[in-house]
Amino acid sequence: MPVKIPSTLPARATLENENIFIMGEERATHQDIRPLRVAILNLMPTKIATETQLLRLLGNSPLQVDITLVHTATHDSKNTDAEHLLNHYVTFDALRNEKFDGLIITGAPVEQMPFKEVDYWDELTHIMDWAETSVESTLYICWGAQAGLYYRYGVPKYDLPRKMFGVFEHRTLSSSESLLRGFDDIFFAPHSRHTEIRRADLEKVSGIQILAESDQAGIYIVATKDGRHIFVTGHSEYDPLTLKSEYDRDVKKGLPIHVPANYYPNDDPTRAPQVRWRGHSSLLFANWLNYYVYQVTPYDPNEIPRGSTRTNF
Repeated sequence: MPVKIPSTLPARATLENENIFIMGEERATHQDIRPLRVAILNLMPTKIATETQLLRLLGNSPLQVDITLVHTATHDSKNTDAEHLLNHYVTFDALRNEKFDGLIITGAPVEQMPFKEVDYWDELTHIMDWAETSVESTLYICWGAQAGLYYRYGVPKYDLPRKMFGVFEHRTLSSSESLLRGFDDIFFAPHSRHTEIRRADLEKVSGIQILAESDQAGIYIVATKDGRHIFVTGHSEYDPLTLKSEYDRDVKKGLPIHVPANYYPNDDPTRAPQVRWRGHSSLLFANWLNYYVYQVTPYDPNEIPRGSTRTNF
């Protein structure tokens, strides 16, 4: 949250140069506060685990967030109890006439399929179209990020010769971007995917910027310049043991899988994993909620979206 300081205080210029969020007294007195409405389109088969991961991060903020869990109507989830979906989730039809401050679109284990062959692709594109006029800012995760970049800008995905699997170093590329406020120059994030997007394709698209990338894992964070669309190719929301459970599952099935990189001490899967991404993960979600949702969304939900008025606070 911002620090309110007088405009004449000498520390103001120093803090602004360090990308610290400060707020003048005049703006502070005109801030209206209400709960934020965030919808989560959960495309993962492990819905309960994924919703728990995301809610943990969204709850690690002083902001009050009201959550709506959404599942696709055109796909029959085989890994989640139908009663759980019935009691806790809605489909798009139930919210198509509503406004939301934020939307999260998760990853999905369909990345090796062509986008248009995914059985809920048409429904997903309808939701992305709806978000243009009904959501202030959307956060896309892993396959969700690839799907969003493809649908909005025609950015293709490419098969990898080997699964990108593990925890990798990343570097920030914009010292002034609000989403990266508080990040170390080098930070860690998990990845678990068979495909990638490439810098050369992104550089052909106007209106977007690459905010973070990795020498090993490639592009990590891409955002539109107005802040209304944030694309994250990894899984910063993962719990400490998520990569382990994926690895153990594939080993048990006899699938060709390698030990997740930089995850177990000395790459020894008999040892407890090391968690090195928790701080970055909390910052990523807190910064998105604060700077890309709360600070720009109108007090009257009927005026959503208002992202074109965003400035880099």
